[in-house]
Amino acid sequence: MIIDILVAEIGSTTTKVSAFDGINDPKPRFLGQGSSPTTVISGDVTIGLKKAIEDLKVRLKTTELEARESFACSSAAGGLKMSVHGLVYDMTAKAAKEAALGAGANLHLLTAGLLTPENLTTIQDLNLNIIMIAGGVDYGEKYTSLTNAKAIARLRLNIPVIYAGNIENQESVKMAFTENGQEKYLYITENVYPKIDVLQVEAARVVIQNAFETHITKAPGMEKVRDIISQSIIPTPGAVLKAAILMQKEIGDLVVADVGGATTDIHSVTEGSPEVQHYSLAPEPFAKRTVEGDLGVYINRDRLLATTTPQIMAKELHISETELFRIIDSYKAIPGLKQIPVVEYLTKIALCMALDRHVGRYANIYGNTGKSSVPEGKDLTNVSYIIGTGGALSRLPSGKKNLSEILIWRDPRILLPPPSAKILIDQHYIMAAVGAFCDKYPDAAIKLIKNSFGI
Repeated sequence: MIIDILVAEIGSTTTKVSAFDGINDPKPRFLGQGSSPTTVISGDVTIGLKKAIEDLKVRLKTTELEARESFACSSAAGGLKMSVHGLVYDMTAKAAKEAALGAGANLHLLTAGLLTPENLTTIQDLNLNIIMIAGGVDYGEKYTSLTNAKAIARLRLNIPVIYAGNIENQESVKMAFTENGQEKYLYITENVYPKIDVLQVEAARVVIQNAFETHITKAPGMEKVRDIISQSIIPTPGAVLKAAILMQKEIGDLVVADVGGATTDIHSVTEGSPEVQHYSLAPEPFAKRTVEGDLGVYINRDRLLATTTPQIMAKELHISETELFRIIDSYKAIPGLKQIPVVEYLTKIALCMALDRHVGRYANIYGNTGKSSVPEGKDLTNVSYIIGTGGALSRLPSGKKNLSEILIWRDPRILLPPPSAKILIDQHYIMAAVGAFCDKYPDAAIKLIKNSFGI
């Protein structure tokens, strides 16, 4: 069987492969999906990938499967581990952080100001994949970002380092990396904070994703994925955000919730309402991603379980505490029938906590005229759609119900989506897969995602 596109999605707990055909036809088709547990622990992610392909063959009722093009996205082995270093926390450091998260990275260190000896030791110990240096508006403060760049160059880490600070430093940064034999690892891009209250993160996101393939070969067996995949490999969260940005142009402002086994990601694509923006304290990116590394329904289930009690949980699930403990003791990455209600319960907790961390709110400030309230953070009040993807929302029965609780969570201090927002489920679980090839085939991507949403 010959198909147009095969996309591999190698996650922390599950590896999926999705098949697409008729990619240039008026009605492109999603043919099916195979899956298998991810095999990082086995020392080779391609074991799980090959099993997922075999599962797909069974579902498509074929013994042979050949794709004209193949793409991949991955968050295996901890995903893309980055550190970010800026000048002022609420300005350049925040801008660099938004660029990194939007590209699909997992941040392991964020600093502001000059790097200390302790910071440099931490950077060496973290086994990072990419480092980003920012600092200073263009033609403004130069010393901090240049000093930090020189210090990181001297570490000779042999990993990609992205400079996205004051453009006046670019030649000096190049010289520092050349002097330390690190010039081939240096990427220079636009300043992520070129002027006061101006975020410019898209160019940096592209550079991060281009550098991702340098990193991804470091996950166990990932060097072999190149033998299977003919096109690009990008971070899974970055693929989801690409799909979200594409769909915002088609259907309007939206929020995408992706509850997974290891993390819960919230993506929002909206400028917010003009009224809120007028009084906002600081700029927010049009497309924003937050990743909660402590909120996952499999790897981090214990942290979610700690937010409630066995008594309350058993009562709400209408089971005995003994049965609850039995389910938790035999908990699997891909849940069985008895485990599903527990996963759905934890999904609701993860979803609410992650959204609370993502959304902006009104803060009190005090001035000459007394106390006043001003908005800070991401404004979701103009959102028209709330979309669920990821296994816990796409695959389990209560995905729509869990998302609907967002709409009844009313607090005038929090900049939440309005009650009129519509809820959509990525029923085919293909947002990441389609995001992996949407740059090349945007029209087909839109049609495939709308079909998955049921619109």
